[in-house]
Amino acid sequence: MNYLLKLLKTKKILQKFYEAFSKNIKYGIHDDSTNRDKLAEFLRYNSTKSTELTSLKDYITRMQEGQEFIYYVCGETKSAVENSPFLEALKKKGLEVLLMSDPMDEYAMQQLKEFEGKKFKNIAKEGLELSKDEEEKKKLEELKKSSEELCKVIKDTLGEKVEKVVIGERLSTSPCVIVTGEFGWTANMERIMKAQALRASGMSSYMTSKKTLEINPTHPIITELRKKVEKDKNDKTVKDLVWLLFETSLLTSGFSLDEPTTFAGRIHRMIKLGLAIDDVEETNVDDDLPALEGEGEEANDMEKVD
Repeated sequence: MNYLLKLLKTKKILQKFYEAFSKNIKYGIHDDSTNRDKLAEFLRYNSTKSTELTSLKDYITRMQEGQEFIYYVCGETKSAVENSPFLEALKKKGLEVLLMSDPMDEYAMQQLKEFEGKKFKNIAKEGLELSKDEEEKKKLEELKKSSEELCKVIKDTLGEKVEKVVIGERLSTSPCVIVTGEFGWTANMERIMKAQALRASGMSSYMTSKKTLEINPTHPIITELRKKVEKDKNDKTVKDLVWLLFETSLLTSGFSLDEPTTFAGRIHRMIKLGLAIDDVEETNVDDDLPALEGEGEEANDMEKVD
């Protein structure tokens, strides 16, 4: 074991070894509880602080003082995880995140709870708390209080599509994101399970993702939306803005859309507003799309929100 680990420090040998056996190692971690810790030493991942494959041991040596968790995120492709909105705040705070794009990673991480005393934390799930000084804590509490009505309006609009709407701290450049419950499926796991032809049909009913819409209270879109709600929470344009934010968040968070045609219809109407195109008779395809609420003078207010 020690000889093999030393051998794997050679970049060329490591690359060939991992290409050949990475899936076997991850399957072993999922299935072999006796040798799980030993097998974990062979794991290698890309990360936000390394352009080359890094081991869990190397990750731990780079952890910040007081850092409790080994952070990671899973996605469908390497590009998807590298550009994930979940990374924004952690990158800003200088925290390293392991990037996982192999479907076997989801299975392995369900069993690998910790490594050398450090627990793993999937940053696409709720419960992520980042270190804050007293000033940051005070500001966050103020933002939560000022956004209570907005969160309520969004939840009432989306109904059962989301379990709750909360103010989050994992975003810095995106307006909102969808996170899942700590013990349920992530968006990536839900996609993997849906793709399995022989999956148990009843399984998805109790393991399907419990979605929480987490909004970034400092983003200009959310700030302007909050102002519209404070002015008139029954504003007809608010509903469509909320739905657009929700549906785009589904996509950026790794979910699929239940009704892509409806989403496309909303986008097309927004494009018309941006181009100042009046509604005219269209093809039968567009006839079936739901109209945006408040079209006309009220709908033009949507242009104010960037």
